[in-house]
Amino acid sequence: GEEASIFAFTDGKTIVPMLPAQDHKAIFEGDKGPNTGGMGAYCPAPVATSAIQSKVMTTVFEPLLKGFQSEGIDYKGIVYAGLMIDGDDVNIVEFNVRFGDPETQVVLPLLKTDLLDVFKAIRDQRLDSIQLEWSDQSSVCVVLASDGYPGTFQKGVEITALPEDNNQTHIIHAGTSLNDTGQLLTSGGRVLGVVSTSNNLESAIQSAYKAVDEVEYSTKYARRDIGHKALKSSVTP
Repeated sequence: GEEASIFAFTDGKTIVPMLPAQDHKAIFEGDKGPNTGGMGAYCPAPVATSAIQSKVMTTVFEPLLKGFQSEGIDYKGIVYAGLMIDGDDVNIVEFNVRFGDPETQVVLPLLKTDLLDVFKAIRDQRLDSIQLEWSDQSSVCVVLASDGYPGTFQKGVEITALPEDNNQTHIIHAGTSLNDTGQLLTSGGRVLGVVSTSNNLESAIQSAYKAVDEVEYSTKYARRDIGHKALKSSVTP
């Protein structure tokens, strides 16, 4: 099947799912090679149809919340469900109790409701009074890694060029650091996340890869097929 990630907010009484996203865990194009922490993601993920989302709500999130309640667990916050979807069949790969990377980078840009208002409602156990509003746009994140990741890779490589953030695309720093002279250096296997939001997935992908190509460091590596599963025709940035 295909992987999908669905986050949900919960205040212990109510659970509210977010838009579905799809991560790309393998290091190479076509989902080949060893798994990583995530080489990119996009949202919404069409593999999680409205029927699948309803099924996840009734067979995953609601039973999870009832399980919390029956065991006296007063949990307020984020629930993450990693899913494998094969047609109408939904299997749970993992649960977590936090936002997940890089899916968060593509889900939250589409949330129109003020996140602070959501957190306040969670704190006060009035999440049922919040109606989440979502943009009808698409968002994509391409992860820029260090060549060799998830195996052995070099740290301390200078990043000599970065595109400026704009209304459509912005850069999230993950494995970077500044040295004593102010040089921006790589400090991890996953270095940067390039996030772009646009009216449709294809244009979001094109904008993200335009920014990817403007980033310069000698060990730069990125998958070139982020979001390809959602497109009817292949896009080669």
